[in-house]
Parts: sequence; structure tokens; C-alpha cells
Amino acid sequence: MNIVLGVTGSIAAYKACELGRLFVKEGDEVRVVMTSSAQKFVTPLTFQTLSRNPVGIDQFAMPAEWKPEHIAYAQADVIVVAPATADIIAKMAHGIADDLLSSTLLATRAPVFVAPAMNDGMWENPATQSNIELLKGRGVNFIEPDSGEL
Repeated sequence: MNIVLGVTGSIAAYKACELGRLFVKEGDEVRVVMTSSAQKFVTPLTFQTLSRNPVGIDQFAMPAEWKPEHIAYAQADVIVVAPATADIIAKMAHGIADDLLSSTLLATRAPVFVAPAMNDGMWENPATQSNIELLKGRGVNFIEPDSGEL
């Protein structure tokens, strides 16, 4: 399976490294797209090493294929956003495409799975909950968060 793993700026980004490694171990082709905030927590080199593929970080990078990067990534079999911040959830809900990951999500027709990771105040905020309900209504799949230590 061709999986795009979208990684956003959360302390939980380190957990995405293990998720990507497990996908590869299962025989999946994994391409990682990171937001600039995600790169503050984990480096692209880590994901490149684990996925054995270049990591998408710049929406305006010269494309490796004839298609713009966000279109190439959008043609995945599935997209998993883990961790998903309140920011990326809001961008998804309102069609904002201002970086490589949000543009990819707007362009894809693949199933999307979102694993939220944020503090409980952000999670419980009515704006976040409204965005989640809107996305669920559009067919986005949510992997419900658990609580615990960071």
C-alpha cells in the first residue's frame, strides 16, 4: 500500500517515527510529508532513514516527478496524519492549503485518517470539536486520542 504519513508540530511527532517504521515493516511504501513545525521536534533525516524515501517539506520544491509535489503525494492509497494538531484539523476543515501537507490533503481523493494530539484545552475547545465534526461528516476518519504523559 502507498501511504503518505503527514507529521505536524506536536511533541507526539516522535511517535510518528515508530508508526512509519511499522508501516515499512509491513511492506508498505511510505512517503512522509512534514510541516515546518514538525521539523522542530523530529528531523526529516529521521523519516527519510525510516521510510527509505525523500521527505516532503517544501510545497515549492522542484518536483521529482512532472506533477507538483502536493499532487504527487495526493495520489496515495491512504493518508495518515499523525500527530494531527488543532491547526491542521482547522486547515482541513476550512480548505486552507498554505503548506505541502495541507495542500496534499486538499488535493487527495484517498481515505484520510487523523490521529489528533494536543492538550485537553485545545481538544475540548468548541472550535476544534466543530472542525472535527465537520470533517467526520465529510468522511475523514478519526483515531480518537487517549490521555497520558507527553
